[in-house]
Amino acid sequence: MRKNLIKAVGMGAVLTLALTGCGSTKTAAPAAGSGGGGKVGTTVPLLTSPFWQAYNNYLPQMAKTEGVDALGSVNANSDPAALITDINNLLNQGVKGLVVTPLDSAAIVAGLNQAANKGVPVVAVDVAPDSGKVAMVVRADNKAYGTKACDAIGEKVKQGKVVQIEGDLASVNGRERTQAFGDCMKAKYPGIQVLAVPAAWEADKAASGLESLLTANPDIKAVYMQAGGVYLAPTEQALKRKNMYFPIGDPRHVVLVSNDGIPEELAAIRAGELDATVSQPADDYAKYGMYWIKKAMAGETFHAGPTDHGSVVVETKPGILEDQLPAPLITKANVDDKSLWGNNL
Repeated sequence: MRKNLIKAVGMGAVLTLALTGCGSTKTAAPAAGSGGGGKVGTTVPLLTSPFWQAYNNYLPQMAKTEGVDALGSVNANSDPAALITDINNLLNQGVKGLVVTPLDSAAIVAGLNQAANKGVPVVAVDVAPDSGKVAMVVRADNKAYGTKACDAIGEKVKQGKVVQIEGDLASVNGRERTQAFGDCMKAKYPGIQVLAVPAAWEADKAASGLESLLTANPDIKAVYMQAGGVYLAPTEQALKRKNMYFPIGDPRHVVLVSNDGIPEELAAIRAGELDATVSQPADDYAKYGMYWIKKAMAGETFHAGPTDHGSVVVETKPGILEDQLPAPLITKANVDDKSLWGNNL
């Protein structure tokens, strides 16, 4: 994936990289952070997912490591409108920087505009906005999530029906994972038919939608869960209710692949129940959210190119820069790797 990211940057972007090696330069006048000082407000999109619980727990630890004075996070509870209200409240408290986790790529623009009007820099984590001003977006390559899941399933299921439990298509994450998975299947595994469950990151929608599909299609051979943190348990329960839940190695096994990298997924891989997951770096999301907001508050501006921490900054849209962090595929072969954040909680 790293080679592909480097290609995406292109030679022109690499040449613009500042000599500091971190893709940033110091501007003449600092931003609202006044040299990097001041409180930083943080948000989380929900706390019903083990992934976001882990991210939330990492925030104070990584703020301390990066020397950032961060307030306790505010939970939007899966409500994009509540997130905008939270951002406004944090701005009214006088924060000098924001590390936000958008729920809706379009809705978050209103909050970004509020911050821009007050001269407060923003780093977006996990989800990129459709537009608006952000100093940096910290996320992994979500198209790669869909492609890796496609290959993990396609190598085991040569033909037949496969279910994709989608994320929220109002989020660029849901759109990119869905499109990449579908495009990969069409291009590389034409014998596979993809069925969709629109679940919007909600466990109950995943459960009811999957159960309906299993009833109508008892010959389903695999399920791709775009968020293991909220979809793994309901998927297992739906398969069990239909007497379709069998371990890897059993010819009746329904291949299961997810995204997140939470400890529960790693345990399921070890138990021979889950075939693979793509590990979203919850620890590095928190770490580099703090890393970039500290620089932005000190008045630094950023450019596309390699970073000093093994990732690549890519300009995905005019004015929108992403620090695309590595997100490895986890299988039985590497599930015990001590470098995985899910093994270190």
